Amino acid sequence: MARLEGLGLPRDYQPSDDEPFMNDRQLAYFRAKLLQWKADIAAESKATLETLKEGPIQEPDQTDRASSETDWALELRTRDRQRKLISKIDSALRRIDSGDYGYCEITGEPISLQRLEARPIATMTLEAQERHEREERISRDD
Repeated sequence: MARLEGLGLPRDYQPSDDEPFMNDRQLAYFRAKLLQWKADIAAESKATLETLKEGPIQEPDQTDRASSETDWALELRTRDRQRKLISKIDSALRRIDSGDYGYCEITGEPISLQRLEARPIATMTLEAQERHEREERISRDD
């Protein structure tokens, strides 16, 4: 993440359990990670829009055309998921600003750095997330 150097962090900085949880360095790291993720999604979306502007699918063979249309439908579904992901990224950035980032919204406990590294938009500890999913599954079965 090249942005880290601009934030006063070394390029190879990785949050560690050896430092205070959600200190300024960790918050800057996760802010940069989230902003880069958001920028990458925006760039991919822009590329998709540019391709769509090129016009309709021009496949002479019906099978090829159907395959291309299926590919585009999948691409558009992916972009829709990413649009929703951007709102989750924005929410995580707001939690950084408010001082709530990195803490479980259910228990208030710290979310592990490994979980935040893998899923920087996480709002619950792994245990709270698993409990939530079990409860959802049980209520769906009722």
